[in-house]
Amino acid sequence: MYIDLILISFIGAVFFINPNEKTVEKKSKKKYQAIELDKLIKKADKYYDEEKLDSAYYFYNKVLPLYDPEIDHTKYVYTLSSMAYIQTLIGNFIESEELLTKTLPYLSKIKEPIYARNVYSNMGINYYNTYDFENSLFYHTKALKLPGTPYKKAIVLNDIAHVYMEQNRYDIATEILEMLTARKIVYKREPLLSDYFYASLQNSLGVCYFNLKKPKALDLYLKSLATNLQGTNKFILLNNYKSLSDYYMENNPELALQYAKKSYETAREVNANSAKMELLAYLIKLSKGSELKKYTIDYIKLTDSVINSRKSARNQFTNIKYYSKINKDENLHLKAEKAENELKLQQHKTSNIISGVIITFILTLCIILSFYLSIKGRKQKNNAIQESETRISNKLRNELLNEVQNVLTYAKNNDLETADNKNELLESLEKIYSQTRNISKENSDIITDKRYSLTLKNMISTFKTTDTNVFTNGLTDINWIKIDKNKKIIIYRVIQELLVNMKKHSSATLAGVNFKVIKKNIIINYTDNGKGVNMNQVSKSGLQIIENRILNVKGEIQFESNPDNGFKISIKIPF
Repeated sequence: MYIDLILISFIGAVFFINPNEKTVEKKSKKKYQAIELDKLIKKADKYYDEEKLDSAYYFYNKVLPLYDPEIDHTKYVYTLSSMAYIQTLIGNFIESEELLTKTLPYLSKIKEPIYARNVYSNMGINYYNTYDFENSLFYHTKALKLPGTPYKKAIVLNDIAHVYMEQNRYDIATEILEMLTARKIVYKREPLLSDYFYASLQNSLGVCYFNLKKPKALDLYLKSLATNLQGTNKFILLNNYKSLSDYYMENNPELALQYAKKSYETAREVNANSAKMELLAYLIKLSKGSELKKYTIDYIKLTDSVINSRKSARNQFTNIKYYSKINKDENLHLKAEKAENELKLQQHKTSNIISGVIITFILTLCIILSFYLSIKGRKQKNNAIQESETRISNKLRNELLNEVQNVLTYAKNNDLETADNKNELLESLEKIYSQTRNISKENSDIITDKRYSLTLKNMISTFKTTDTNVFTNGLTDINWIKIDKNKKIIIYRVIQELLVNMKKHSSATLAGVNFKVIKKNIIINYTDNGKGVNMNQVSKSGLQIIENRILNVKGEIQFESNPDNGFKISIKIPF
């Protein structure tokens, strides 16, 4: 990188010495750049088709800052939406939504409706996976209103039907699916896909009939299965076997277990980890004896593997994002220098050689500074990653290791065919799964834009249970847009830490977080009715983390607690 920048500075000096060649060289460079960008996009598409998502994302991310969205609307939107869909595939739904939001100002400038439809459909899928079904329906409906072939509209209608199914509104979903299955819609480019899609519609309609206690559910299941068995795509067989297992659950448990095993074996063949976890949990409920113990151990091992792979994937995409920002900053810096050079070219045509030497000297200083800052930034970033990984690994070890060990010991030493032992085992597995999801949420990125108040509110609401009620007051009265981004992140983490401690240690049944603004200060009062602590005896290691965060933004914090008298904390942070 250092040598490349020196070459750029040398070329900048030559521009000053040879101004008559400037126009020809600019046109040639622009044409060359367009060809190179197309090559990068084709490379990214190739990796995507080969399901090498990390490599595809790297090249999409590399080419994105080189497009001018005001000129290259279509390519800019295509690149962003491709990156967003990759984020959706690996489960980063919020990150995917942020990328898609950047496309919205440019969709009206693109004539082809396919780009807007893909963006709206992907947003609908993201909201579906985060259980925001109203917004999911909103964006799927926007996609449906756009011009498109009958096949494209059928895909969107199928997505809408699945949202209604997830809401248990099977009657509405049935109307949509009956309309779609009345006549097979053919996709002319790939007719085989039409067969798979129609079989999928039949299976979904069968699920609706089954839940509405209507006849013909089994007939639809079997027709869908027969079609999919003729193809080579084994992934689509997962839902067929699962649906048949659900159908026979009450009347023929042995046949239900056989179909559940087929579904699990298919998931293993196509290496679908999420499906394997879901089906293992399903098999645990259906199995007995040695099979129950085997599936339980497999479930625990797979859970641990998924945790590690998701952690690795998150770090990998974080690295791509981080180095992309460095490259973007360097590109902007070089563009600014280029504009400065062109201005000086027009003002000092008679002193070309002197100007060239001066600009070369200035650029060399900038290069040295950029090189120094780049090294410093890498060190800071590596330290931050190491601290984050250490904290996450400690949390996984402290919170999950004992639980997993206890479940393994329990499974080996107890008779799992008895109802009580089996139920206790299922509750332990559910607890491990819940802890895994909580750790994932605690270490995810925090949205700090205009959706911050909703993000904060949603985080607080996740601590509500049947035994504990958590309420907020005044959160939406604060104009969070005016608050510094770092302060919003600290407020989010502090409240999250307080609620985690409440859930683990206090046995509280009621907790409240009150927000208000007094004299350009944000006042946050937290209180719960838990068992409290003796402030003279308690170790302040946990509270010290909270206190340090508040002091870092020049805030103030006060603790108040006594045994059996709850816990109170007051925080003041300046605007």
